[in-house]
Amino acid sequence: AAAKRVPSSARRLIEGQADLYSAHRARELDGKTLGLVGFCRIARRVARAAEGLGMVAIAYDPFLPADAFSVERVTDLDKLLGRSDAVSVHLPLTTDTRRLFDSGRFAAMKPGAVFVNTARGGVVDQEALLEALDSGHLFAAGIDVTEPEPLPAHHPLLHRDNIVVTPHIASGTEEGRRR
Repeated sequence: AAAKRVPSSARRLIEGQADLYSAHRARELDGKTLGLVGFCRIARRVARAAEGLGMVAIAYDPFLPADAFSVERVTDLDKLLGRSDAVSVHLPLTTDTRRLFDSGRFAAMKPGAVFVNTARGGVVDQEALLEALDSGHLFAAGIDVTEPEPLPAHHPLLHRDNIVVTPHIASGTEEGRRR
């Protein structure tokens, strides 16, 4: 949804705007690289889904042995960021990961990349994310977790065409709730 900027196109449709196709801006995912930060159970499933979209997944996780990777292992986080057309974060919130994604990390990302965080809101410096999007360095972001959670209705993350924010519902299915 973030790469294709689905919410902004849906909004233009609802508003009755004309020439929706030419106004649409999106990123192709086929043939692109997905960088996974953390390679837990969920990240492994995301890697398989990305393959279905024609993406190549690479991963960074300094806590796993080399033989735990089913995709290319990258041992330097900034190198992974510089190679990835999209980055998906799968980390716990710890003292070491708090605000791991700050202005320096966003600057290390490939220009035009898409950033996705479904891990924990505190892993991201939200002001730095907004700056990276405002500057045009990042194309879009998809976030399912924020700090605080939920965000207040007036928060700037909620009112942008280049961010998809969901209220921590990625696992909110009947099956997910039972698990």
